[in-house]
Amino acid sequence: MLHVLAQGGVIEALKNNRGRIEKVACINRDGFILPDIGMLLFKKLKRRHTIASREGGPYRITRRGLELVRSEVDNR
Repeated sequence: MLHVLAQGGVIEALKNNRGRIEKVACINRDGFILPDIGMLLFKKLKRRHTIASREGGPYRITRRGLELVRSEVDNR
């Protein structure tokens, strides 16, 4: 998941009327929605400070998250 975010993807949080996050959707840089992210993975990434949201925008990878991503052949 961090590889997708490192390549320019984002995580959109869908909130309920109280402002709490109900669902999350990971969108890669090409605009495709990835089905493999759930609330447990989202909370784990947030707890480890690998993703963050700024000014109410989508969640993006942080410097800490970039440090944890291992380089792979397909990374650009």
